[in-house]
Amino acid sequence: MNDRVFLITGASSGIGAATARAAHREDYKLVLAARSTDKLEALAREFGPEDVLVADCDVTSMDDQQVMVEQALERFGRIDVVFANAGRGGSPGGFSEADHAAWRDMLMTNVYAVGVTIQATLPALRKSRGHILLTGSAAGRTTIPGSMYSASKWAVSGIGYNLREELRGSGIRVTLIEPGMVDTAFFDQPPEHALQDRDIAKAVMYAVGQPAHVDVNEILVRPTPPLE
Repeated sequence: MNDRVFLITGASSGIGAATARAAHREDYKLVLAARSTDKLEALAREFGPEDVLVADCDVTSMDDQQVMVEQALERFGRIDVVFANAGRGGSPGGFSEADHAAWRDMLMTNVYAVGVTIQATLPALRKSRGHILLTGSAAGRTTIPGSMYSASKWAVSGIGYNLREELRGSGIRVTLIEPGMVDTAFFDQPPEHALQDRDIAKAVMYAVGQPAHVDVNEILVRPTPPLE
């Protein structure tokens, strides 16, 4: 029986929900965090509420995240895996014309909130010698004209690299998950060639499933190019 606990932010849909389903199949107890608690409650009913804690959480709020961690520890006694997955997309227009207010919201979620999740969960992860995964992006490994979103994912990569150095020798593993285009609600129209959210969930579970002496630093997942 697996008594380990898997915490996921941005768990209400897309990659987060797919990862929750994958972790449930591996018998993890789940802490599912998002602002769309109706969707989280539906997932809890799907899995069986005795093994799931639903957290109504604004990831940009340290108070919310600390309450989430306290509730998780009160309920399950430990946290073993943290998937800092919550994120927001960009807005069109590049640096010349994009909505600058949308930048603020995106950067707070994609960058600042990742740091908050790390800080809030690290005490529990130090005790469990756990694993933290961050949702980066293939967009954070390339140059995209005028893309503040790409810049935010470059920042996530930097957080991952720097966190790994801070935690060197602690037993805590750090993995960057870097998807290419994924067919999720992120897009108004489904992309013609894209990964499925469950493809990324499989990458997450691969990293988590390695023995303790194996630290998978990064997983870059892109869709296979279309046949010519």
